[in-house]
Amino acid sequence: MQARDLMESDVKTVSPDDDVAAVFKKFARYEFSGFPVVDDADRVVGVVTESDLVDLFEPDDETLWIPIGLPPFVDTLTYQVKPPWADLDLGVDMVRNADKPISDVMSTGVATVTPDTDVNEVLDLLAGDDPDINRVPVVDGDGKIVGIIARQDVVRAFRDKRLS
Repeated sequence: MQARDLMESDVKTVSPDDDVAAVFKKFARYEFSGFPVVDDADRVVGVVTESDLVDLFEPDDETLWIPIGLPPFVDTLTYQVKPPWADLDLGVDMVRNADKPISDVMSTGVATVTPDTDVNEVLDLLAGDDPDINRVPVVDGDGKIVGIIARQDVVRAFRDKRLS
């Protein structure tokens, strides 16, 4: 079995120039947790996931420094502060980040395979040490996207093979 036997060829993609608001709409429209990011020649340049967008709304620094005592006997305590989602002003964050291009948010260095890649290599990527790999774009020799393989595609293929 090869990647071509597992891949979905109708791939929904986004452009590096698409803004955050447009990609949010795409996540709402399709039941995907990530999209390949392709340039004008359909070459894969990155991946954007729901968690990449959620990260826009989490504070970068969750550490609260509290000085205690009086000089010269000052000590500092460090606490991790994680406010509940209800306390964050998502409306303000959305307005602030809506026009940001996806190229500022996406992950680069995407693991890809070709249609001729053996299923074992695809399994190694999806079940490997990197928990962030949930889908693998399938590209041709020029790096143009021709398909995508999600974890559920692999599970479905093995189930179908077992049932046949």
